Amino acid sequence: MLSAAILSCFALSLVAPWVYRLARGRAGWALAILPFSLAVYFAGWAPRVSAGERLRVSHAWVPELGIQFSFYLDGLAVLFALIITGIGALIIIYAGGYLKGHHQLGRLYSFLLLFMGSMLGVVLSDNVITLFVFWELTSFSSYLLIGFSHEREGARAAALQALLVTGMGGLSLLAGLLLLAQTAGAFELSELASRGDLIQAHPLYVPALLLVLLGAFTKSAQVPFHFWLPDAMEAPAPVSAYLHAATMVKAGVYLLARLSPALGGTIAWQYCVTGVGLLTMVWGAYLASRQTQLKRILAYSTVSGLGMLVFLLGIGTERAVAAAMVMLATHALYKGTLFLVAGVVDHEAGESDITRLSGLRRAMPFTALAAVLAAASMAGLPPVAGFIAKEMLLESAWAAPQIPWVLTAAVVATAVLLVTVALMVGLRPFFGSAPAAAHDVHEGSVSLLLGPAVLALLGLFVGLAPGAAGQWLLSSAAGAVLGRAVSLDLAIWHGFTPAVFLGIAAVLGGIALYARLASRYSAATPRTPAVPGSAPGYAFSLRALNALARGQTRLLQSGYLRYYLMIIVSTATLVTAFTLLSRAGLPAMASWPGIRIHEAVLAAVMLAAALVAATTGSRLTAFAAIGVVGYGIGLTFLLFGAPDLAMTQFVVETLTVILFVLGFYRLPRFDPISTDATRLRDALVAAASGALVTTLVLVGLNAQFHPSISDYLAANSLAGGHGRNIVNVILVDFRGLDTLGEITVLAVAGIGVYALIRLRPSEGSK
Repeated sequence: MLSAAILSCFALSLVAPWVYRLARGRAGWALAILPFSLAVYFAGWAPRVSAGERLRVSHAWVPELGIQFSFYLDGLAVLFALIITGIGALIIIYAGGYLKGHHQLGRLYSFLLLFMGSMLGVVLSDNVITLFVFWELTSFSSYLLIGFSHEREGARAAALQALLVTGMGGLSLLAGLLLLAQTAGAFELSELASRGDLIQAHPLYVPALLLVLLGAFTKSAQVPFHFWLPDAMEAPAPVSAYLHAATMVKAGVYLLARLSPALGGTIAWQYCVTGVGLLTMVWGAYLASRQTQLKRILAYSTVSGLGMLVFLLGIGTERAVAAAMVMLATHALYKGTLFLVAGVVDHEAGESDITRLSGLRRAMPFTALAAVLAAASMAGLPPVAGFIAKEMLLESAWAAPQIPWVLTAAVVATAVLLVTVALMVGLRPFFGSAPAAAHDVHEGSVSLLLGPAVLALLGLFVGLAPGAAGQWLLSSAAGAVLGRAVSLDLAIWHGFTPAVFLGIAAVLGGIALYARLASRYSAATPRTPAVPGSAPGYAFSLRALNALARGQTRLLQSGYLRYYLMIIVSTATLVTAFTLLSRAGLPAMASWPGIRIHEAVLAAVMLAAALVAATTGSRLTAFAAIGVVGYGIGLTFLLFGAPDLAMTQFVVETLTVILFVLGFYRLPRFDPISTDATRLRDALVAAASGALVTTLVLVGLNAQFHPSISDYLAANSLAGGHGRNIVNVILVDFRGLDTLGEITVLAVAGIGVYALIRLRPSEGSK
């Protein structure tokens, strides 16, 4: 069923444009049936995985290398799968209302479903190679989604930036996963989790850890790779809400959580993961408080939220991991709501700058209510789910095994900034005096309101009744990360604890900071929007990459065939020679007494003819010398008992020499335009490649890995192939498909030549 769940998304992605053509305005509702059904299916697994049940399916892929197309369902996978499919269903419906009438809406549906299937593949994969394949598919599909409005340069630049940054991380991740598989002797993630001690004791642990972290940090927009996420706000609101609030950006968090049993718990893990998460958490919240565009405010606050999740996984205690799972679900609910609300405001009011928005609650009461509930969750106010998540975050930092005071101070500072951000996005656009143009603003359609309403109410429900979510879903997810059973006692109130007082201080500080910032907002102040791809590090790297590409193009793509041949032959010679010498060594030379006099004379004649062909200044002499070499090869076949090959060689060589003479006879004489140094260089390259080929032949003669098949062919030529000529039987029966392929190539070439002759212009044409 897991394979069918993933493949069904890809299959529906292929037909989504046709569904849109048929259903039009109802296409979003129709297409949402599949992700909603998948959400119901995964929800049914929540109590089963909580009871300890696991599901694993596997299909052979590359069994010789131990690579399986395998999937694994546990508490962590169920949590992510519910977020992907549940919010995905709402996003598809929302997209139908947001882009109603758009001529490429069917394409957007297709891309969303492609991304959904890719994300499901990431969180359900149990094989590291399978995981990497789906990981890269998420990067590719997100590139298509971010660049959906491809007629705008900003969208194209943002899509390319996201693809390059996450693609670089993907290559790093592949290397890290292969190192993990090598150190643990297994490709399955479920097996890696049980071999953490073996992995962490291996000398390759630190390189593997750093490579995996680089892949996770780029995907989840951790500092210094955070810049691509705000720039990706060039995408339409449904894309931003789905990719950059709920799903794609959490792929890196999922990877860290999944690999935590294998890689976590060490000093290197704690310093790298906790440090990067803390820096991202604080810096993202600070940058969010400096923005005025709704989507960019939410984007930078998403960076901060992702930093919190990484920070908690870096601490690694049971309370911190449990807090990470609660924060993960809570963040998806309130940030998804706020992104959708931002889209509704921009769609209905035509404005996204908070300095130009106020008083919208009168025209958009339901949108305002959803925004207030989600903003309260972001600020950590009761009785919504964000209050529980923030309390657990503060408790985890307070009880951290190392430098708890520093960590707690960083969390409180972040909380202050996020309260300010929550007021900026949940209060300012909807309260205050309505502008003059507000009378034209109205509430969004049902398809636009369904997503924000459902997600906001779910956040309220989890806050009022957290026990069910904690017992069935979040506890099993935390247990999957820790590798042992975990029981979460979630409640909206645990009494007066240090976390409560710290939370109250953060709320008061956030309100004070918002009041100070709000007094500085001015609609008349011009603000230049950030240009996608303008991050200094990214821009410099892109310029350096382009300069390198131009340089190597000038070097390798000079337009001269002789240079292409020289580079190809030199590279092949050096690489092959290095591999041969490092793996096999030089072969034993053949004994000279075994060579007969006529064989030596024939070899000398062929060598002399080859030297004449390479040094003569006459084309006819060169053709004759080449013919001598070819006839010498034919005589060699004849001397060693292959008269049929000799006859073929004589015919082909005669025809080749005649064609060369006819084709090149009337060309001018050789003109020695190359210098002596150039000819010496070419001679050295030719000599090195010839020596390598000779060495490879000697190695091949001295190496035999399997018994010779000559006896088998001789014994079965007449009995099995009904022929006495063994060579003919081999060509027709034993290697019949090879011969058919060669005939096909010749036939295609002949057809091509005939077509070129037929396309020759007539004498009267111009």
